[in-house]
Amino acid sequence: MEIKIPAPAEEILTKLNDNGYEAYVVGGCVRDMILGREPGDWDITTSALPEQVKQVFRRTVDTGIQHGTVTVMMGDEGYEVTTYRIDGEYADGRHPDSVTFTPSLTEDLKRRDFTINAMAYNGNTGLVDEFGGMDDLDRGIIRCVGEPMDRFSEDALRILRAIRFSAQLGFTIEGRTYEAIRAIAPNMVHVSKERIQVELTKLLLSPNPGHINMVYETGISPYVSETFHKVYCREEDGGLDEGKQVEREDGQRPECADRQRPEGENGRQVEREDGKPFFVIPAIPAQVPPVRHMRWAAFLRKCPPDEAVRILKDLKLDNDTINRVRTLVSWQDYRLGPDKYSIRTAMSRMEPDLFDDLLDFRMCLAQMESEGNKTCQEHLAHTAMLVDEIRRDGDCISLKTLAVGGNDIIKAGVKPGKEVGLALARLLEMVLEEPGRNTKEYLLQHLV
Repeated sequence: MEIKIPAPAEEILTKLNDNGYEAYVVGGCVRDMILGREPGDWDITTSALPEQVKQVFRRTVDTGIQHGTVTVMMGDEGYEVTTYRIDGEYADGRHPDSVTFTPSLTEDLKRRDFTINAMAYNGNTGLVDEFGGMDDLDRGIIRCVGEPMDRFSEDALRILRAIRFSAQLGFTIEGRTYEAIRAIAPNMVHVSKERIQVELTKLLLSPNPGHINMVYETGISPYVSETFHKVYCREEDGGLDEGKQVEREDGQRPECADRQRPEGENGRQVEREDGKPFFVIPAIPAQVPPVRHMRWAAFLRKCPPDEAVRILKDLKLDNDTINRVRTLVSWQDYRLGPDKYSIRTAMSRMEPDLFDDLLDFRMCLAQMESEGNKTCQEHLAHTAMLVDEIRRDGDCISLKTLAVGGNDIIKAGVKPGKEVGLALARLLEMVLEEPGRNTKEYLLQHLV
């Protein structure tokens, strides 16, 4: 087997070898190259101590030197080079209290999380696979190195990483590893919300976003956040009941509300040990583009917008993503058309790219839900055609293209302040209803 290593990483291996040290690329980059995937980064492990690495290379950064990691700069790129090590106790359930450097590559690989991430490679030795990583890649299995309970007790984030790798690679989690995830789930209290969010987002952006079911099945969900755990709960404590329609603030009847859905198609029922349904989690169509706000919206679409926002805030997502998810969840059932007025109204409430995302989002949901939903798909296709016409004709859909501005309103006699904004909003509403009204003369005449 030959793995093509980027020239800068290969140069680091060669220089360390020339100076009498072992060196290998290790972990995820080896796994991804074997699978034909493009590695996100290239980690290097070596028998050289950190100070020895710094002596070999002119430009280095002490990024994690207490744990044996030195970043070697090759041009504008940095490559993490870490000394073979044995981890000490994990008192906080996340990080080793201490590390001990070792001359043994096997000892270093032994501390890693999963067999598929515990392989090393260089051109001289070839593949080093002490724990059956290649076999597990061939079988499509996520399995811990050594005893699963030990690996997960060391770092609770690994239980969420197991599910995320399963989703990204389409692999099955090995039985003992899966049972250990259930047992160690309470240790997720040691993991920051930011780190949980990163793993959940990667999971949702994967080819198998529905694997988020396992976050509930394994008992991890209570440690994500209280709202995350309860939002799809069917208990009498206020969770969302199966089939319940979320009321719209504007009182409109949700679009396509009469569509029939086969039992089980909307999502997966996660059962408790006593056999009673506990959670009803909506299916996440893989055809929804793998974009952060669209996949989160697909997962949270069955809960009220304020609860979706609360979950995302608990997980420390950025405000832009939160606002976009809120918009998609809030507008997913808004009746667009058949008149252009309702479409222009919707377009005026969001940025153009987000409105396009809304159309894509709704089409993906309509395509997933049943073959009997052709009417809804046809309606959305007609809506998209009308949107093209609105844009082609240059219809005004925002204050930016309104024929009058704040200064015009003030000159017309409106007192500066809140009343100016209210006047502009009224005029925009008139133009949304009939674009031909968007002239300065007409709007000023109808100011009052």
